[in-house]
Amino acid sequence: MAYDLIVIGSGPGGYVAAIRASQLGLKTAVIEKESLGGVCLNWGCIPTKALLKSAQVYEYIKHADAYGITATGQHDFPAVIKRSRGVADKMSKGVQFLMKKNKIDVIIGTARITGKGKIEVSGPDGTKNTVEAKNIIVATGARSRQLPTMPIDGKKILGYRDAMVLPEQPKSMIVVGSGAIGIEFGYFYNSMNTKVTIVEFLPRIVPVEDEEISKELEKNLKKQGIQIMTSSEVTKVDTSGEGVKATVKTANGEVTLEADVLLSAVGVTANIDGMGLEEMGIKTEKGLISVDKYYQTSIPGFYAIGDCVPGQALAHVASREGVICVENIAYAEKKFNHQPEPLDYGNVPGCTYCSPEVASVGLTEAKAKEAGYEIKVGKFPLTAAGKAVAVGQTEGFVKVIFDAKYGEWLGTHMIGYNVTELIAETVVARKLETTYHEVLGSIHPHPTISENVKEAIEVALGEAIHL
Repeated sequence: MAYDLIVIGSGPGGYVAAIRASQLGLKTAVIEKESLGGVCLNWGCIPTKALLKSAQVYEYIKHADAYGITATGQHDFPAVIKRSRGVADKMSKGVQFLMKKNKIDVIIGTARITGKGKIEVSGPDGTKNTVEAKNIIVATGARSRQLPTMPIDGKKILGYRDAMVLPEQPKSMIVVGSGAIGIEFGYFYNSMNTKVTIVEFLPRIVPVEDEEISKELEKNLKKQGIQIMTSSEVTKVDTSGEGVKATVKTANGEVTLEADVLLSAVGVTANIDGMGLEEMGIKTEKGLISVDKYYQTSIPGFYAIGDCVPGQALAHVASREGVICVENIAYAEKKFNHQPEPLDYGNVPGCTYCSPEVASVGLTEAKAKEAGYEIKVGKFPLTAAGKAVAVGQTEGFVKVIFDAKYGEWLGTHMIGYNVTELIAETVVARKLETTYHEVLGSIHPHPTISENVKEAIEVALGEAIHL
């Protein structure tokens, strides 16, 4: 059967691209080898947030007396895991509904590109069929990156998928890598009373964040009982015994860490092997598919989006890339009335859902200075925020960075209660090229955590009222 568009992969890039294509009148199909929704809905963004919510509830119970409430309780680890899987299953069924609603054909199997506009699909039963399309989008996502020193076996050395469905809670865990995945799992298991040690190769945790955010998060995680080792490298892992023994090279020499399991959270690798890309002459570089600003590959008619192309490996980035890609295809076929605006990768928000949460967008203070800006920086602590005090969540701060000359909003970096819900204000304001004057002239509700963005701007301008 011939289609206008076939999308390989149904994650937040693939299924969103397919729906937008159908809306624009393109006959569309999706090829998926596992579960609709991809890693994000089934093994990433959504079920991890379910785990983290259970951890948060348990934390509330443990500290209920701080709220004037007497409460006791123990967590049921298998039930926590079961709830998370239930959430994932519900979301995947939601994508199934959206496929039917938008009249998108779903083809279950593994895809291999065999020619111009041709894809061979190997079904679960071993049968092979060829489908054809004028346009093909590769949206196959990524998997846990494997290091030779830490080969993932799913039992003692875990990837993120393994860490989500452990049948029993480990008493101790080593987490290698302190990006969002490592920090979120480290926080979750520590909250469940697993002894957690985080090992980070770089000098500070969450290294892509502003340096002050890294310091504040490290302080809070250590306070919660997590051991953190920075400027440290795992050089060897021994799994021959009951648990794992990790040899860690530090600035002060080698140390050996012992734990029940080790979680490798050292990044991801694109799922592009064995797809026929090389045979088609589709250019790749450093394990990623090379694309232009509208996600066309080096071969016309073939596109790629999401974690298998350069750019931030984030669900919301993949979704936006999918929409831009499809709208450009539709524009070329006169089914969309204008060429879409390319994505600004400098205005992409990032979030880490531990407690306290971390959220940021734009330039860090160091990057702003490196770029030659004269800057105004404002930082407002949540200890001075009425809502934060009222809910008993005063850890953290809101930090804003502005260009001193023109008032351009260069970046926002937040750590604290519910800050992942606040970062969109900065994203929209930066998109609209808003200056600090417009924000200060916009009333923020009181008491909220969101008003602390305005408070931080007042600090930057030397007009602070509540500090």
